[in-house]
Amino acid sequence: MVRIVLIDDDPISTFVTEKLISKNIKVPYKIFKYQSASIALDEIDHIVPNYLFLDLNMPEMTGWDFLEVFKPTQESPEVYILSSSVDENDINKATNYAIVKQYLSKPLVKKYIQKIFL
Repeated sequence: MVRIVLIDDDPISTFVTEKLISKNIKVPYKIFKYQSASIALDEIDHIVPNYLFLDLNMPEMTGWDFLEVFKPTQESPEVYILSSSVDENDINKATNYAIVKQYLSKPLVKKYIQKIFL
């Protein structure tokens, strides 16, 4: 079973992402949703996700803060940053993290999800 973690403080964005995934994934899956990056960080080692979708701008702990401390204990998930920011600095900063597969703009669109879950 494919395990997918969504970390985003915006419930509408999470809902849209979840719906796009459910309509475009062809294998059994389970989605774990978190509105707090720090809570996700506490629980993620028990989930061992295959995919992780991460918002950058969140209160308490940002997506950048999460990436600084997230050290997978087992195999690394494919991490996709989801952000409404189109700031070149953010896009370039994402490339500094080997674990980050791609920087995606919100709202997420079908063609990105289809490429991820081919």
